[in-house]
Amino acid sequence: MASESKEVQIDFSPYLKVYKDGTVERFFGSPYVPPSLDDPITHISTKDIKISSNVSARIYLPKITDPNKKLPVLVYYHGGAFCLESALSLFDYQYLNQLVPRANALTVSVEYRLAPEHPLPAAYEDSWAALQWVASHSVKGSEIDSEKEPWLINYGDFSRVYLGGGSAGGNIVHNMAMKAGEEGLIGGVKILGAFMSCPCFCDSKITKESDFGSARLWGFVYPSAPGGTNNPLINPFADGVPNLAKIGCQKIFVSCAEKDELRDVDLSYVEALKKSGWNGELELVDVEGEDHCFEAFDPSTEKAQNLISKIASFIKG
Repeated sequence: MASESKEVQIDFSPYLKVYKDGTVERFFGSPYVPPSLDDPITHISTKDIKISSNVSARIYLPKITDPNKKLPVLVYYHGGAFCLESALSLFDYQYLNQLVPRANALTVSVEYRLAPEHPLPAAYEDSWAALQWVASHSVKGSEIDSEKEPWLINYGDFSRVYLGGGSAGGNIVHNMAMKAGEEGLIGGVKILGAFMSCPCFCDSKITKESDFGSARLWGFVYPSAPGGTNNPLINPFADGVPNLAKIGCQKIFVSCAEKDELRDVDLSYVEALKKSGWNGELELVDVEGEDHCFEAFDPSTEKAQNLISKIASFIKG
């Protein structure tokens, strides 16, 4: 039966529709791009790997000029409102092909399950599993190493682990850093830094709900969330949520954009971090005249290039 004749259950146009027969039709997103060895322009090599039955990833390896030099490890979470896009998509591929060579970072871009087929907390569970899998490569042993990803074993510096992501991916970064601070990572790995671009948070005192606003979105991607939009996963300001001082990283980079409807709540997040008692390094970049995650949609613009360079510098230290 053609989608035009199906009965719509949830309409999130122009992004997606959910039909009463359970099918999901996505209108927003970029096409998948295959991995490649030694990109002719960036000289980055990419490959897709399976982490578990639910989780996969695309790994980006910068051009190796010194095989004895270890690289910082970036675990990256793509955006897309928890229900769109992919680690294998053109948007992510173009963006990371700009960031990876500048940061000279071995990058694991996580492919997590999407709502509504897999409602939250599935994406958080997958993201945590991927992070712990990356950390497990810090544990040495000949039998263990034979079962691991060789790029991580051979080139990863686990004293320089970073998290990064935009929009929903930025939200995931925050929550993975909080969980790492509370529970720890395999091998005692510590997260050195985390960057979040236009991270998706919700606070009824700040956020204005729109047709695809964060409050309505949250109810769609996590309908059983305890506390609704006061759940700490989406609202780090709610009463009774864990203190932000527990966030498990030494430095944080937050970027926001003037025209983004999430800008106010993102600025409030930065202020909350400052007041929390967390004693790490905090950097904020507020880009004039741009909208939500502009650098991911078109990384070729001057402002996107400037932001990507700043993130790369943050990772390189």
